[in-house]
Amino acid sequence: MPIDPKLPYDEQNIFAKILRGELPCNKVYEDEHALAFHDIRPQAPVHVLVIPKAAYVSWDDFTARASDGEIAGFMRAVGAVTRQLELDTPGYRLMVNMGGHGHQEVPHLHVHIFGGRQFFHMICD
Repeated sequence: MPIDPKLPYDEQNIFAKILRGELPCNKVYEDEHALAFHDIRPQAPVHVLVIPKAAYVSWDDFTARASDGEIAGFMRAVGAVTRQLELDTPGYRLMVNMGGHGHQEVPHLHVHIFGGRQFFHMICD
């Protein structure tokens, strides 16, 4: 069920549990700002999620409250993952869902990295 990005952070969300080590993940990358792991329901040959290590509900929440260092570190982590996965050629897609209309299902900011095939349409149902 899509979430409201204005709600307070839910410490029991699945990504918070992964960050605390309560749930496993298939880790791709980790640094002081971010954790990246394979999606358990991949929508493309490569489907990796990158999450900040701090508690941010959405992109809006993150860009309003995170420090400049956190924002830069998170963005660099996304780039590091795409390079590690060698997605720069022929390319990849980044996606961030926010709120109900964006179909955000987990109330923790996460960037989807999709690769491994051609993405013809901008938006899919």
